[in-house]
Amino acid sequence: MSKKIALVAMVLVSVTAVSCGDGRTPLVIYSPHGRDLLQRAEEIFEAQNPSVDVRWLDMGSQDVFDRVRSERVNPQADVWYGGPSNLFARAAAESLLHAYRPVWADAVPERARGAGDFFFAVFETPLVIAFNSVALTRAEAPQDWDDVLRPEWNDKVVIRDPIASGTMRSIFGMIMQRSLRESGNTESGIAWLRRLDGQTREYPINPALLHQKLIRQEGLITLWGLPDILVESSKGRPLDYVLPTSGTPVIEDAIAVVRGTDNLAIAQRFVDWVGSVDAQLFAAREVFRLPSRTDLPEDSLPAWVLDVRSHLVVEEMDWLLLADSGAAWMNYWDRNIRGSGAPAD
Repeated sequence: MSKKIALVAMVLVSVTAVSCGDGRTPLVIYSPHGRDLLQRAEEIFEAQNPSVDVRWLDMGSQDVFDRVRSERVNPQADVWYGGPSNLFARAAAESLLHAYRPVWADAVPERARGAGDFFFAVFETPLVIAFNSVALTRAEAPQDWDDVLRPEWNDKVVIRDPIASGTMRSIFGMIMQRSLRESGNTESGIAWLRRLDGQTREYPINPALLHQKLIRQEGLITLWGLPDILVESSKGRPLDYVLPTSGTPVIEDAIAVVRGTDNLAIAQRFVDWVGSVDAQLFAAREVFRLPSRTDLPEDSLPAWVLDVRSHLVVEEMDWLLLADSGAAWMNYWDRNIRGSGAPAD
């Protein structure tokens, strides 16, 4: 039965990719950015391009990569919008992306430009320690990564299931890279992740469930991306965050045209729009994305952007190493660490 359902879903996607029924051209976007950003992006882009019907599928960035790879022979997506640059680098290496240099390419830092023009970072996503702001104040919450391992947080940590999450892969990758820098091997990193597992009450399967767990105080703290926490807080939900004092990975959150798209010109137009000044300011003001562009006037940016930039300590990350080794590290964690950790003493 599950195979039949999957087959029907594939047929439906294929049909919608051919025609929308109202004469508009469909633009299919795979993205982990969530409804708040994607719905508004759809509305704004369609208003400016009335002949286009934007259709998006919201899923984890690792899931996007896996799906684009599985569809390489018959691509269903036109644009991959969002996810860490290391995943895009893997996709480029596997010839899954179409090289395109957007009109705004020179307005982002060199680190935000993928080799060969296969992808470019639209946003920067700092990873944070988030917490329920009714149960804890910023001063009471963990201030750094190691603080999460303290005994008082035993069974109070909830973490998005790491396997499907590019965000969690980046955090785990930071821990493993710190271990390599300090000792030349991954032993201390593995030990750290095992201790974190011992602190963790649950691994919700998606961000929405993760947020619910925190809001209901079924867990008090988590490790996650800053934009989601700011979006939920803006809706009155009791969530707040701390920027880790020792440093944090800042994900270069990228976009790319999927190789083999039948709607190349429209896909490129969407990429151009996403990195435009208007779209960058909309994303910062309405859905709390940190722009990659460095040429935006400060007086046009919301206060939270300036505050984050003034307090952010960027962790040194070897993103190519994460692209090469991240899958192996995550598989080891899934097979050997998940559910085996001991709580902090």
